[in-house]
Amino acid sequence: MNQFSKIISGILLAIFPTQISASTPETTVYTPSAEVMASQSEFEADRFGIFIHWGIYSMFARGEWYLNYGPKADEYAKAAKGFYPADFNAADWVSAIKESGARYICFTTRHHDGFSMFHTKESDYNIVDATPFKRDVLKELSDECQRQDVKLHLYYSHIDWTRDDYPWGRTGRTTGKDSIKADWPHYYAFMNRQLNELLTNYGPVRAIWFDGWWDHDEDSIPFNWELPEQYAMIHRLQPSCLIGNNHHQTPFPGEDIQIFERDLPGENTAGLSGQAISRLPLETCNTMNGMWGYKIEDTNYKDTRTLIHYLVKTAGMGANLLLNIGPQPNGELPAAAIDRLKDMGEWMRENGETIYGTKAGPFPAQEWGTTTAKDKRLFVHLLTPTSTDILLPADLKIKKAVSFADGSKVNYTKDKNGVTLHLDAIPESIDHIIELELK
Repeated sequence: MNQFSKIISGILLAIFPTQISASTPETTVYTPSAEVMASQSEFEADRFGIFIHWGIYSMFARGEWYLNYGPKADEYAKAAKGFYPADFNAADWVSAIKESGARYICFTTRHHDGFSMFHTKESDYNIVDATPFKRDVLKELSDECQRQDVKLHLYYSHIDWTRDDYPWGRTGRTTGKDSIKADWPHYYAFMNRQLNELLTNYGPVRAIWFDGWWDHDEDSIPFNWELPEQYAMIHRLQPSCLIGNNHHQTPFPGEDIQIFERDLPGENTAGLSGQAISRLPLETCNTMNGMWGYKIEDTNYKDTRTLIHYLVKTAGMGANLLLNIGPQPNGELPAAAIDRLKDMGEWMRENGETIYGTKAGPFPAQEWGTTTAKDKRLFVHLLTPTSTDILLPADLKIKKAVSFADGSKVNYTKDKNGVTLHLDAIPESIDHIIELELK
């Protein structure tokens, strides 16, 4: 490039900072490494994880999007001076989560409010430098995850409602940011340095969980997030680290899992998951109550039956469930969340074999429930049966049918309409499981 070309490129980059990049997701060719494929297999076998949305927004008890709904960023930031989660105990968190049957934790390292829940050199606006607590909760959580053999995933927001260098999107417009000072190259470099810290200082990270791409989905000129370069950096720093992006689109090259928000794959009741289902490992995230971050009025927790049914239905579609908890400002997990974790753990200890390491069943979910498969075993999950006769497809070649709970024989017949399992009575349990051995 001659000097004149360099000058022109510099001018264009200053005017259109989001449009110049070496490559875009649409033009990038990506082949996952052997390390990534091994992580994908491990991830798929886990089937159940816990999401943690926690930041200084918990101080306001209005949910993780509170800053977007009125406060100015400088006033909001004052909450950091009072953030002292004295009851935070990483060992207690990880133990409770592990006892639930969940096999991984996804922790919010930096949400849209720009506050870093780890000790970063890139900004003083973090839990160690900006609060009287002075402890790196992510380091404590990472160390405890390694001790208890629970995998760690890290959520990272691509957007920031507080930094002037982040170009204005469709959210965070009332926080006092100066849109004139937008500087995408500067902000992009900041993010990558933080990601470097996360992938260097906190042990093995099995996945980076991005969020925020949708903030520029209404731009008149397509916004270039420069994802391929960022994804390549992550895979270089930790070759087995998976990348997921909650962009509500068909996965881009460089991504290793596909995320669905508040919906099972193929469903779109929440209006966030209309994308096609890819061949990547799948994960659906949902809340235990209503909000992601702690909200004091939000005590309407889903009951144990509902949560277990959602886990089973998710596994029946060959996907993982990432179930969210919003810790309190004192650092404790809410008591209602702890109760649900205990209940789910009790169920998983008895029935986890029908969830862990399974694939989607050979036919879609039915009115009575769904199925999960493992080798030549098919687990029929009767979630909402209304009859003692359970009709299955005619092409199933059954060698044996038994109750999973006690191994007792289950009678069945076959005719032109299909295979019918005959029960003695309509089950009343949360999930009555029949195990079929297939020929």
